[in-house]
Amino acid sequence: MIPVRDTIPCENTPIVTWILIAVNTVLFLLLKTLEDPAAVQFLHLYGLVPARYTDPQWAMNFGYPSENYLPFLSCMFLHAGWVHLLMNMWLLWIFADNIEDVMGKWRFIIFYLICGLIATLTHVLYNPDSQAPTVGASGAIAGVLGAYFFLFPYARVIIWIPILFLPIFIQVPAIAFLGVWVIYQLYEVTTAIVIGREYLEVGWWGHLGGFIVGAVLHRFFLSRDSQRSTT
Repeated sequence: MIPVRDTIPCENTPIVTWILIAVNTVLFLLLKTLEDPAAVQFLHLYGLVPARYTDPQWAMNFGYPSENYLPFLSCMFLHAGWVHLLMNMWLLWIFADNIEDVMGKWRFIIFYLICGLIATLTHVLYNPDSQAPTVGASGAIAGVLGAYFFLFPYARVIIWIPILFLPIFIQVPAIAFLGVWVIYQLYEVTTAIVIGREYLEVGWWGHLGGFIVGAVLHRFFLSRDSQRSTT
């Protein structure tokens, strides 16, 4: 199932959402201009490598700069590949505009960054020994999805079901679509626990952490008009 769009119109132009999409895209394109060794080094320096912070001796042996916490922020603006970028930016395009609409620009960007930071901390907590760089806006976007889940549960999400590439579209409530998304994240993390290994390619724990913090904190970031309309 591929989401196409939602049915909630925006009252204001989602400038911050557009800027986030532009920044992520530009940084990805700039990263693509680097040769492979330089690109890998860049991802290790500015992506989030959990062992860099949980094992200082290992980090020193491999030449990571000491006491540099910028990767907790920078990692959420970097992406490993085209599919990774397009999936994240598409979800941001569909769902973030309405959250920005009810929060306002400054509240929304603060909310987005907090969700991303807590998502990365959650990833480190559950994958402390990982030596692979984690990148992507998924954790911050998960926070947006958590807010959308509670603010617009009965909005309709138009889904494309790609059966033999036929134009088959259905509408489902946002609460159903996002509920399936959460169940899938839970399936992945519980599978990791059962088989006793870490997931290095996808930060499933970070996704859940971002979703939960977005679901819990979103009401503290609503504009006054939005608070009145939702009470």
